[in-house]
Amino acid sequence: MASLNVGNLGEFLREQRRTAQLSLRQLADAAGVSNPYLSQIERGLRKPSAEILQQLAKALRISAETLYVQAGILDERRDPDGLEVHSAILTDPALNEKQKQVLLQIYESFRKENGYSSDVARAEGLDLDRPAPKGEHGDDERHGGTGKGRKGTRGADGDPHAT
Repeated sequence: MASLNVGNLGEFLREQRRTAQLSLRQLADAAGVSNPYLSQIERGLRKPSAEILQQLAKALRISAETLYVQAGILDERRDPDGLEVHSAILTDPALNEKQKQVLLQIYESFRKENGYSSDVARAEGLDLDRPAPKGEHGDDERHGGTGKGRKGTRGADGDPHAT
């Protein structure tokens, strides 16, 4: 069988699998694909569908968009969508799953605050419309970031500029 132009995808998948310390069989089981099919993808003999790539990404705990770029389904963009940051967070072996999700939520809330799209976050199931817990970011109107909400506030000594 002739090799398709998906060698980079196969190499990338193999590297991600090894980084995640998964055997070929373990990844195939976790992604719901057959062991021989996954082996053919890694060797560049098969071109998986976007759905299969999404299953593999979920099993590897990486962004599906990262695999779409590797497979040539999406063009790589220079981080206007936060893809590189998402990939770095999701593939960091030093973080547990809860830490990864919290970091992604914080990152995406900052992006949303600054007017950037959150399509990647929505694709990964992050709830960005949830209000930030007290004491976290995302509440700068209440802290005078826009000049609203602080009108008439005075410090203990009566100074209207005190914080």
